[in-house]
This record gives sequence, structure tokens and C-alpha cells, in this order.
Amino acid sequence: MGTWQRLLLCGGVSFRGGGGIPVPLGGSRSLVVCRRQLSGADSEILKQRRTQIMSRGLPKQKPIEGVKQVIVVASGKGGVGKSTTAVNLALALAANDSSKAIGLLDVDVYGPSIPKMMNLKGNPELSQNNLMRPLLNYGIACMSMGFLVEDTTPVVWRGLMVMSAVEKLLRQVDWGQLDYLVVDMPPGTGDVQLSVSQNIPISGAVIVSTPQDIALMDAHKGAEMFRKVHVPVLGLVQNMSVFQCPKCKHKTHIFGADGARKLAQTLDLDVLGDIPLHPSIRETSDTGQPVVFSQPDSDEAKAYLRIATEVVRRLPPPPE
Repeated sequence: MGTWQRLLLCGGVSFRGGGGIPVPLGGSRSLVVCRRQLSGADSEILKQRRTQIMSRGLPKQKPIEGVKQVIVVASGKGGVGKSTTAVNLALALAANDSSKAIGLLDVDVYGPSIPKMMNLKGNPELSQNNLMRPLLNYGIACMSMGFLVEDTTPVVWRGLMVMSAVEKLLRQVDWGQLDYLVVDMPPGTGDVQLSVSQNIPISGAVIVSTPQDIALMDAHKGAEMFRKVHVPVLGLVQNMSVFQCPKCKHKTHIFGADGARKLAQTLDLDVLGDIPLHPSIRETSDTGQPVVFSQPDSDEAKAYLRIATEVVRRLPPPPE
């Protein structure tokens, strides 16, 4: 086992586990009854007490050193183009403002795809402080579990080992100075999503979904999860929104039409943009040359650039 492997699994910051979100003792019905009986100062005391109970067992949020703002890209379901969106969003942020330093963190431990999409291989070097140095391509600093295991090696770990690895990816990477860190989350609403949301301050979440009803059901859950842990949801990206035949130019809504827009209305959110179902997006991702980098003048790249503009517009001001 190499130095970086020992560091990932054993060294550095210890993981503080946390299961589901704590809830007030005694049930919600008794809380409602008490609230009806109290008013004024007593009601304020009850509110403070409830806040204390809700915060028990939650890890204290600590910023990632050198990172100004964290943007998470998430989906309730796999296979909707979340990682492709995360990669092209990071590149679009850099393309829109060359003065900004961008990082890309892949916390999908079981299925990391950032190394292939960003055309990166190899193990990260260690700094003098035993921190992993990100790999760099297209001007984006990248870190992924895929750099730490072989391409064909499955990560057959139980939950605690996965959570420990995520903690190391969050805390033991030397990012330098970044304006934005884009985090490619795994699909779902499980331990990894809660751990990331509760351990670091997140400026905003972007939810990716296709217009299909099945995908939208899980996207709805994903948005509600971030709201429960007080992470601002910046909006939805409707991916694979329409397919246009390259020969006859006829447009077909393979996964349905405007499903994400209807969900956005239900959640009182905005749609940040639509990404078409286009062969060039798949081809450029598979070859490690994302469309925003390799075809910057294409309609597909321009869609990602517009989404990046909308994301930045909705972010809160960075901390001083």
C-alpha cells in the first residue's frame, strides 16, 4: 500500500460519523401543542431549545482551506448526465472568467468518472504537509477517487470506509487558492450527500435531471434534501431535453418535454438551462475532451456557458 493510500484510509483528520438528520425528541405533535401554549419570551426560549436539539450530533462546518465557494452538482438518480454537467460547468466557469481559479472534486467513490472525462491519469503527489496535490488539465484542478485506484478495480467498501475516504478528499487536498470548487456528487440522498453538506459550507447546489418522470421524482427528493440541510438550491438543469436529427433537423423529445420546468415551478426554483441530447456531448466526454473545451463555439458548449453565468449570478457573495 502506497503513501497516498495509507493517508487516504488511515491518516489525517478523523471522520466523525453522523447518521440521519436529528429530530426533536417527543415527536412533532407534542411540539405543536407546546407552541400553542407558549408565547412571547417563552416561545423564543422554545425556539432556541429546538435549535440546540436539532444541532446535536452534527459536525461543525469548516471551510476547505483556500476555497472561496463550493458548488455541488447533484441528482437523485444516476445516468442523467450529472458528471458531464459538472465537468462542463467547471470548464464554463473558467471560460466565462479567465481570472477565476476553478477546481473539480469527484466524491462519487464507487463510480468516479472525472478522470476519464478530464483525460487524467496517475496518482496525486503529496505536498510537504502530506496533502494530496490535484491533477491539472484544461486549467482545472481535479481530485477523484479514480486517481487512487486502478481503472478496473471496484471499490468494495462498507459505508464507514467510504465516509472516511470522502472526509480525506474534503480535508486532505492542497487546492491552493480557488474561487470555485465544483463538487460532482454521487446519485441519491445518502450518507455521502449528508456528510458533504454538513461538513463544509456550500454556496449552492445544482440539480441535474432529464425530463423523464422517473428521473424527476428523484430530482425532487434531491432538492428537498439540500433544503433540509440548509443548502441553497440554485436551480435545475434539464439535461437531454431534446434530440435533433442531424439530417432532417426534426426535433424529438425522447425523454418527454419540459418535465424539469414543471418540477422547478413546483419547487419554486428556476431552470438554469437546457442541454440537448447530442452525440458530440457524449463523444467529447468519452474521449476526455469536454465539449466546452473542444467545441467552444457549438450550441452545446454555449448552453453550458449560459448555465455557468446563471449559477454565478445566483451565488451569494464570497466570504472576505
